[in-house]
Amino acid sequence: MSTPVIAPALKQTALNATHRALKAKMVDFGGWDMPVEYSGCIAEHLAVRTAVGLFDVSHMGEIQFRGPNSLAAVQRITMNDASRLKDGQAQYSALLTPQGTFVDDILVHKLGDNDYLLVVNAGTKDKDYAWIRQQVGSMAGVHISDYSQHYSQLAIQGPRALETLQKLIKTDLSAIKNYWFTWGQVAGVHNTLIARTGYSGEDGFEVYIPSDVATSEKVWNAILEAGAEFGIQPCGLGARNTLRLEAGMPLYGHEITDETNVFEAGLDRWLKLEKDSDFLGRAALQTVKDAGGPTRKLVGLEMVERGIARDGYAVLNEAGDQIGIITSGSPAPFLKTNIAYAYVPGSVAESKEDAFVQVRTNKVRAKQVPTPWYKRPKKSS
Repeated sequence: MSTPVIAPALKQTALNATHRALKAKMVDFGGWDMPVEYSGCIAEHLAVRTAVGLFDVSHMGEIQFRGPNSLAAVQRITMNDASRLKDGQAQYSALLTPQGTFVDDILVHKLGDNDYLLVVNAGTKDKDYAWIRQQVGSMAGVHISDYSQHYSQLAIQGPRALETLQKLIKTDLSAIKNYWFTWGQVAGVHNTLIARTGYSGEDGFEVYIPSDVATSEKVWNAILEAGAEFGIQPCGLGARNTLRLEAGMPLYGHEITDETNVFEAGLDRWLKLEKDSDFLGRAALQTVKDAGGPTRKLVGLEMVERGIARDGYAVLNEAGDQIGIITSGSPAPFLKTNIAYAYVPGSVAESKEDAFVQVRTNKVRAKQVPTPWYKRPKKSS
């Protein structure tokens, strides 16, 4: 008899029991037992666009670099220029392979001159940490630690996020600029990292608190209570995905993979080929640039005809030949249309011509549109 294969138990955040008490629909997300929705993806999406939503993103990974060579190590493995960061500032970046493709996209936070915190994606955390150790783990003067299990991370996102969180903290949150962070006391929890970052296209904050159940539940409940007057909604991974897609934010495993390079993905605004430090992937990406750029490009589509372009669907030309593939696609709840990201040949991207998506048995027309599809309105002074 063959031995039955027993699937490993799903990892849980400290708020697992809270999600279940709120009757969240739970799913396996990269080995984690996570809420995909509570009241419904559309309601949660709209709450973030119009008021405020609260996400448990404690499954994300946190990797810290300490020591006199910590900056050199970060520079070696990331595509952005971390030497430009000031204390209390964060930047979007990526870990790259020698081929200039993605190991993962990350956020780099400068805690101090010899102290950096990298926040990495949940499903790739173990791979990322192993990759980092392989590349710079033996470098003298840097100590690299995986602190992921020590943090619960909560994301408060939406136009009323600041007013919600401000009730729980004495620090003036309006003084924190986008992609900056501070330390403060949140709902009585000392030494909390409070970052004005997020993955929704809205203003908002991500707070990092101790990962014990009591502390995590205390802060989660305090945020929900503080946001009650604004109609705060607990939000799951479903809304997180539709929000980031509307806002044109890439997702690892979809728009960015170890087979897509930075130029193809259109993320070269964060690529600093000219930075003083050599970094993994630099030579390969310089070669792509010198050759005139990538042969395929990521484009935004909006469905003209009835149909939803789902991940993995074929993209066709007028003649019906496949020219590309959908990387992410869904209805856009706030914009009330159906949108998608797709990789197509560079010539098609340049032409801005319509494309077609194979939706089951139907060839459905889509038009190329600029991304992001959604930009949050600027506040009037």
